[in-house]
Amino acid sequence: MNDADDLPLSPVSEPGEVGLVAPSDFVSKESFVCDSGQVLPGYTLRYETYGRLNAARDNAILICHALSGDHHCAGIHSLSDRKPGWWNNLIGPGKPVDTHRYFVLCANVIGGCQGSSGPASINPATGRAYGVSFPGVTIRDMVRAQHRWLQSLGVTALHAVIGGSMGGMQALQWAIEYPSFVRRVIAMATTARESAQGIAFNEVGRQAILQDPGWNGGDYPRNGGPRVGLAIARMMAHITYLSDAGLDRKFGRRRRAVATTPGTATVTAEPAANEAAGAAATEGAGTAPGFASFEFEIERYLRHQGQSFINRFDANSYLYITRAIDAFDVAGEGSLEQAFAPVQAESLIVGFTSDWLFPPEQNRDIALALLRAGKRASYAELNTDLGHDSFLLESPQLYDLVRGFLR
Repeated sequence: MNDADDLPLSPVSEPGEVGLVAPSDFVSKESFVCDSGQVLPGYTLRYETYGRLNAARDNAILICHALSGDHHCAGIHSLSDRKPGWWNNLIGPGKPVDTHRYFVLCANVIGGCQGSSGPASINPATGRAYGVSFPGVTIRDMVRAQHRWLQSLGVTALHAVIGGSMGGMQALQWAIEYPSFVRRVIAMATTARESAQGIAFNEVGRQAILQDPGWNGGDYPRNGGPRVGLAIARMMAHITYLSDAGLDRKFGRRRRAVATTPGTATVTAEPAANEAAGAAATEGAGTAPGFASFEFEIERYLRHQGQSFINRFDANSYLYITRAIDAFDVAGEGSLEQAFAPVQAESLIVGFTSDWLFPPEQNRDIALALLRAGKRASYAELNTDLGHDSFLLESPQLYDLVRGFLR
């Protein structure tokens, strides 16, 4: 168990920013029994921390990431790689999740592919990547794996758990699974059970991967595999994160002239060295026969999203994590009120008017069920046309909600 003074401290490079950060690995050598009954001989979680754990060890805030996220939610990794973490606008000195006040942590989920144990990890029994022999994981498995990690750091309680989308599912599961450990929950743009529509979207993405010859039954080399299928899955999913109004404002029907051969492949299958190379590889590609003289800006944008994704994500992890999302149902055969009976945390549930993946009514239902179960809960609905991804984008209203609730 680490002493509080030995925990990582993020240097601040400029006001309002956590500065340069570096990931760490928690390695558990104890076996881990998944909800499926399958057993991992041990596991690794890659994580980052920002700020300091206080002497009482009770100022920790856990950030839970969504499907395509990871442990890098704030700061930058190097002066040459200045891409900030995915929630950098929310986390940092003086920001809503204030690293002067709180010790902030985020881990890549089990089943992931950014340093945590997942299908791309080496199976010690075979010396090869697990592939589809990796145990199936659930949202509850993700939370239980994180709990073991937090205990190793000496965290005795969580001031809050915060997450959006799949991160919100984890936040709810935390409040149910470890009620005395969690004081506050902020769940945004989420649901208490995946809907049939959500499952349908995920299944289309999975089939794009499974039908790609490069998938090869889940046995493919690192930096190889079903890259076209994964890119298409990402393109389709990304549409569900946006909204019609937002897309129309950003792209409309704007188009650009291209010089290309009709029938060019929509997404390149060859590995790209980095995101810039991926963007270049998709430039002008994929126009349909008969329309070779132009492409719509939205087409180009989606191809870029697909190419960027395949350069950082593993196809098998995509299959596993979307399956975990689909299986998520906190009530099971009972009621939400019964499911929330163990909860002790105070909860803030946030919905967004233009989110059609996890619409406001699904978020509102969570808050109402918590209230009916006698819990302390509040609901906020923000009017935005940015779709499901609204929780990730600049929003002074959201910042005020989070700051006030945490304090």
